[in-house]
Amino acid sequence: MDQNNRQNKGMAAYIVFFGLCVAGLLFINFITAGRNNYTLYQMQGALSAGAVTGADITPYQVPPTGVVRITLTSGETMNIQVTDVAEAEKMLKEYHIYPVINKAQGEGILTSVILPVGLSFLAVMVVISIMNRGGGGAGRMANFGKSRARISLGGEGVTFDGVAGLKEEKEDLEEIVQFLKNPGKFIEVGARIPKGVLLEGPPGTGKTLLAKAIAGEAGVPFFSISGSDFVEMYVGVGASRVRDLFSEAKKHEPCIVFIDEIDAVARQRGTGMGGGHDEREQTLNQLLVEMDGFGVNEGVIVIAATNRVDILDPAIMRPGRFDRKIVVGRPDVGGRKEILLTHAKNKPLGDDVNLEHIAQTTAGFTGADLENLLNEAAIVAAKEDRKYVCQSDINKAFIKVGIGSEKKSKIISDKEKKITAYHEAGHAILFHILPEVGPVYTVSIIPTGVGAAGYTMPLPDKDDMFLTKGRMEQDIMVSLGGRIAEEIIFDDITTGASSDIRKATKEARMMVTRYGMSENIGVVCYDDDYDEVFIGRDLAHAKSHSENIAGEIDREVKVIIDRCYKKAKEIILEHEQVLHSCAALLLEKEKIGRKEFEDLFVQN
Repeated sequence: MDQNNRQNKGMAAYIVFFGLCVAGLLFINFITAGRNNYTLYQMQGALSAGAVTGADITPYQVPPTGVVRITLTSGETMNIQVTDVAEAEKMLKEYHIYPVINKAQGEGILTSVILPVGLSFLAVMVVISIMNRGGGGAGRMANFGKSRARISLGGEGVTFDGVAGLKEEKEDLEEIVQFLKNPGKFIEVGARIPKGVLLEGPPGTGKTLLAKAIAGEAGVPFFSISGSDFVEMYVGVGASRVRDLFSEAKKHEPCIVFIDEIDAVARQRGTGMGGGHDEREQTLNQLLVEMDGFGVNEGVIVIAATNRVDILDPAIMRPGRFDRKIVVGRPDVGGRKEILLTHAKNKPLGDDVNLEHIAQTTAGFTGADLENLLNEAAIVAAKEDRKYVCQSDINKAFIKVGIGSEKKSKIISDKEKKITAYHEAGHAILFHILPEVGPVYTVSIIPTGVGAAGYTMPLPDKDDMFLTKGRMEQDIMVSLGGRIAEEIIFDDITTGASSDIRKATKEARMMVTRYGMSENIGVVCYDDDYDEVFIGRDLAHAKSHSENIAGEIDREVKVIIDRCYKKAKEIILEHEQVLHSCAALLLEKEKIGRKEFEDLFVQN
């Protein structure tokens, strides 16, 4: 901060000095050029009054301009700048004043040479000063190949106590902390600590937080940089920054180098459209060399984070570089409760808030999702001028995060409301009846910000490690429930089920091509989605199956969809009275909760 203040003060001094020099030069030029204290109209008046006794004209080198100096009867002289000396001479002669014509003169050395040169010199000085500000006095151009890594001591004060919901991951990283604290006991038994640790997992699961916690626990310097900070349009800059980064790290050993989103620089080489990116590949090559060039147990540990480990170059994953890969997955119910407790520390909660229940009903949420959920709930409470967060605020935030903001002001016709009510009732009945997909949390016919006319939100009460064939078929049945209800009630169909049909078709195709859940196709993987061109794969890759198999896949997908459609229709027809009652209740209230919906099955 002090350095920035000194730089700002130095810049202000340059600007003030520049302004004073310009003002001084202009003032000198004004004095030496003579005062323009008379106009051509005043000169004509003096001539008419007979107050002019003599005159002389000095033309400039840029014709026809010049200056006329007249002598008055009082002995005083006046200067008149004129744009046409010939016209001024003619005017004087009309009053019988014959002027002396002097030799043409230039603008003077001050204005023609000294002033432009001085201003140019000062401008160059100001530009150099501006460029030097970002480089700490060395200049930006000189630092172009320098590393942009930010260094902090101890990971900004984050420790393992501040990382909730990642118990096993912290245990895996504890030995890294022990090596940084006491490397001697590892060296004595001939142990080699991993040079690199790759943290892999979905966005928002806490990979960056874990890296900071390692540095915080060990109390060592923490270099943090993004993978995109290495890559520039200029060839060789990325490799230079890699060399500079590791050179600085070795000066501060033991330390941690953290590279976030490493897939930006470590994608597979020689792949993708148009071949590889030369600059990116050079940067990756230098990164591989630097990691391989570490001395044994030097004390510099590289930690990288990515959510696209499938596109990383195999060379960076071999032992001796990133020796260890730690999967940082979505938290389970216990982890979610810990995360909620951590983020709720600075938020006053009402008596009706049950964090354990929230943890059970937020299956699939990451740490970032849970933090966002509580933050949105706090925003709702603040908007309603309350000093604490209650359960209703969290319920509203849950819908906003999961579905989108409700558009209650949107005008919808009665016909469209009725269609939407039956559509959502069809989804809700299947959620309730099918054992592996429910229960229902909220059913609404209020339009949302994602473009849906309504929504049915389930409430998963357990974490599934994998999907079964029966569960996937039930998901397809639920997706088709809205379309089936429209067909039963209105004997017609709408475009409102397009996204549901797309979801059902995608799931059925994955069952056939990826998971081997088809009776006719067999236990064979025909999925080509992993060979996408734009994530670093070849453009002209061959299909893994023939055209005949492609036709079989299409037929098998249709068989699964038709079978699920038939089963779902039978269930909805069996509970048709509940369908009517649910639609009527939605038209009356626009939104109903779990208890109101389940009471319909008791009443009917």
